[in-house]
Order: sequence, then structure tokens, then C-alpha cells
Amino acid sequence: MNIDLKGKTALVTGGGRDIGRAVAIALAKSGASVVVNYNASADQANAVVGEIAKAGGRAKAVRADVTKPAEVDALIAEAKAFGGAIDILVNNAGGLIARKKITDMDETFWDSVIDLNLKSVFLVTRAALGNFSDGGAIVNLSSLAAHDGGGPGSVAYAASKGAVLTMTRGLSKELAPRKIRVNAVSPGLIDTTFHDIHSKPEGRAATVARTQIGREGKPDDVASVVVFLASDAAAYITGESIEINGGLYFV
Repeated sequence: MNIDLKGKTALVTGGGRDIGRAVAIALAKSGASVVVNYNASADQANAVVGEIAKAGGRAKAVRADVTKPAEVDALIAEAKAFGGAIDILVNNAGGLIARKKITDMDETFWDSVIDLNLKSVFLVTRAALGNFSDGGAIVNLSSLAAHDGGGPGSVAYAASKGAVLTMTRGLSKELAPRKIRVNAVSPGLIDTTFHDIHSKPEGRAATVARTQIGREGKPDDVASVVVFLASDAAAYITGESIEINGGLYFV
């Protein structure tokens, strides 16, 4: 499928590495101008921008902690100055932070996970909508954990990603009058820094053994679906979550 996003401006949060990186590059390959948001991954975000520019695309890296309202507002202002109205928003920023049982969590840890995965979606979406094109598209990153509760020590993460799914469905209704489509993708085991840090090799191998495709997913496997949902090829899809898990889990 040849997807043409020329003339569109996309904002990808957490766009410096892993899935965010793959999404930013895939959007650019389809013709979109891309704002690559990052927090601590400056070198990686700038490398993404350089790769896009080398291929003839247009991109800009913008630092912002998307859990902080003032920094989110500054991010949206930078996006507006770069590309005018935002046509595509990919709420990708998120993470597990650490594996902890609920009995080992304090309130500060719980809040940090919820802020990173859920509050960020609220803040960025709310701020972006004031500079968002009618008929645009929002794609949120949920997770297989939203359906199956996640692996050991990921209750807070799974809860936050479940809330992202519910928020996606609610926003699809709320933004329908503006013809803004809101969808989600829910990746399973993807070969990323997330799992390099938080998952043991034997656990990953056991998951692969239960996966029908017989391998871990790649960031590009997620990026191609995000680009589809952001495009007119998905013009009749909203409020949906596409599961990207190699057949590991059926909804």
C-alpha cells in the first residue's frame, strides 16, 4: 500500500528511540513533516532527524517532558512554528519504569507510572487540539498488558495502558464532530530497550515460544500500522485498537 502523507505535519512523542523512532521515520518516508519529541534521548532524537533529512524528509527534534503541562505547551508551540497545524499525533511516550508488586509500591512510584503513560496522553492531546486539523488522526500506544494484566510487577503499567484504551474510545466519540479519528495500537513483545531493561532473556524466549509467528516483533511492525491508522487508508476506522502481537493474544 502506497500511503501519501505529503503536506501533513506529525508529532511523535518519545520519538527518539525504539517504536517512536520507527514511527517517526515511517511517517517521514510517507511524506509527513515530523516533530520528534524527546526528553532525555537528545542524541538519539537528533540522529532520527538526521536520518530523515538525509532521505530528503523534513523533521525537527524538540525536547519536552510530556508529563509537565508547561513543557507540553512549549512543545505544541514549537510544532506550530515548524509545521503549522498538526495533522497527526502519535502519543508514544511511556514506559514501565520498574517492575514492582503493588505491596512494594509507594504512591510516588504509582503516580510516576500513571503520569508517564496516561497523563502524558491527556496533556499532549489537550494541548494539541487547539492547533489540530479537523479530519486529522490521533494514534495512542497502548499495550498487550492492557488486556492480560502484563508480566510480573507491571500492575501499574498495565492499568495505565488499559486506561489509554478507554481514553481512546472516549476521545473517538468526543472528537467525532471534528472528524478527528482516534485509534490505538497494542503491541505485544517488541524487541526494544524496554524489554532489554525490564525483561529477562528466558522470559522473552518463553513468550516467543507461545507466539504463533515465532519471533519477537520489531519496531517497524508497529510503525507500519501506526502510519496506516494515521492515513486516509483508515478513513473508516476510529475508536479501535489494533493488536500487534504475532498471534500471542486474541481480543
